[in-house]
Amino acid sequence: MKQEQGLSVKEEQVQMKKEHVEQIKKVVDAVKAKNIQNVYFVACGGSMASLSFGEYFISKETLVPSFVYTSNEFIHRDPKVLGENSLVILRSHSGTTPETVKAASFAREKGALTVAISMDTESPLCQEAEHTVHYNYKDGSDALDGEVGIFYTLIFELLNVFAPNEKYSRVVEQLANLETLINKNVELFTKVADEFGKKYKREKIIYTMASGAYIHHAYSFTSCLLMEMLWIHSNAIHSGEFFHGPFEITDFDVPFLVFKGEGSSRPLDERALDFVQKFSNKVEVVDIADLVYEGIDEDLKEYFGPALAGAVTRLYADGLAEHTGHPLSVRRYMWKMEY
Repeated sequence: MKQEQGLSVKEEQVQMKKEHVEQIKKVVDAVKAKNIQNVYFVACGGSMASLSFGEYFISKETLVPSFVYTSNEFIHRDPKVLGENSLVILRSHSGTTPETVKAASFAREKGALTVAISMDTESPLCQEAEHTVHYNYKDGSDALDGEVGIFYTLIFELLNVFAPNEKYSRVVEQLANLETLINKNVELFTKVADEFGKKYKREKIIYTMASGAYIHHAYSFTSCLLMEMLWIHSNAIHSGEFFHGPFEITDFDVPFLVFKGEGSSRPLDERALDFVQKFSNKVEVVDIADLVYEGIDEDLKEYFGPALAGAVTRLYADGLAEHTGHPLSVRRYMWKMEY
């Protein structure tokens, strides 16, 4: 299938920085050289949520078992199949998260192939892991060299190792459109996200709900944005689990932010959404099908939705921060004391 037209010549020529290409190639070559039988994604908080998209795609597209662990649990549980045939991918934005650094050391002691993803190649995490995949952050680089572009390139290159398919190569090629698409989707959702912030600025609790790949966006929005940054009580509810307990809290004045996914689990979101809209007057929907996908082949949209949704959902937190007067940078405990 040929790529759809509509992007400028400049946008079509976007290429990943050489250092990043070489780092990813080293990881892919190392994976090819080993008999990898399982993959672990290990991190904490938002970094764990980001890595979880890798587990989602690997488990959905290949026969290779994959798992997600928060770093400390990974060490204390000590998975029995973790060993020389394991690939362990770890992430810490700063590269200094103590639990994740220890997890890298633990995995190497078990003989696993370890890959650290971080913005700082000199960080403790990158020094501890066997391989480093670096991404640029807030330095004016194209999004292809940012955290999303780098991670998705890595994952789809790995998919092409575990279960070769030409569509994965097309995903990697079309990631060159990432920055243009992020900008267009941010423009599309900025006003509605600001209205969300204005409407829900006095709420003390906001539930999020999603399924499939988007449950990771819901978790990250709940845990890192609403709870950590905005001090708003929240819980990320899986759409498939909604009717097995959580739906009993639904009432006319209970707010929900629902991520209506693009992909195989969309019917789960539709079922939950149909119910919650009947009994709550405070339901907001981020429909992933409404995102701009210019330059993306129709059969690849399911892969690109999760890559684009993060920038869109961040706008909803920005809206709350603006209208509550509570900056996202404010913390009570984090980085201020020993814990």
